[in-house]
Amino acid sequence: MKRDLSPWPVVLSLTALLLAPLSAQTAKDVLNKMIEAQGGRKVIEAMLDSTSTGTFELVQFGMQGSITMYQKEPNKMRMDMEVQGFLMTQAFDGEVAWGTNPQTGAVEPLSEIMTADFKREYVGNTALLDPEALGIAYELQGTETIGDKDYLVLVQKFSDGHANTLFLDPETHLPYKTKGKSHDQMGSEIETETTMTDYRNIDGIPVAHSLVIYQDGVEFIRISLTSVKFNSGLEDTLFKMTP
Repeated sequence: MKRDLSPWPVVLSLTALLLAPLSAQTAKDVLNKMIEAQGGRKVIEAMLDSTSTGTFELVQFGMQGSITMYQKEPNKMRMDMEVQGFLMTQAFDGEVAWGTNPQTGAVEPLSEIMTADFKREYVGNTALLDPEALGIAYELQGTETIGDKDYLVLVQKFSDGHANTLFLDPETHLPYKTKGKSHDQMGSEIETETTMTDYRNIDGIPVAHSLVIYQDGVEFIRISLTSVKFNSGLEDTLFKMTP
């Protein structure tokens, strides 16, 4: 998850008093509303790094532990998961993706295909504030009903053909779910969905404190955040691979 965390919408009236048809809205309109919902351009531009801590549950394995996620603009991330005294890390320093081998405990580079996933996923706030600079385009594709609510569907398209789909809450203008394709450690393509709920205001920025990630439709991991801090001055060395 690239920014990670973050990381999304025009209000849809369910009455006959609709002021403008959905067709009158553009992807740029929706993107601008999403930016405002997340604090506005100035607030987002001032967010240089973040540190999020909490707990996680690997649903299929019945394992629980603590998690710390770091992100630094424009394209760095690190995730530390501790379970039963064992520390597992995945990180990306902007060029190299690396992690802990769960079988040997050794720190090693990730595969080329996973590195490509990381480069595409962790593009920081530029993907929101200046997508053209990254060759990213957005397309508004109407709405989709999830539960009892119609969510705006905004597709994020990369120049290499990859696409992510964002499902935006029409009332809050914040992302409820994202969907896209990535690869597991074996190199197999998987469809990943992440739902984001329990938004709380942190320094003027709404942050989802509950995340659930599905792989190929199966619930994989639940994450509950207990603390989120911005601009603590994270060093680049934190994201570098060390033996």
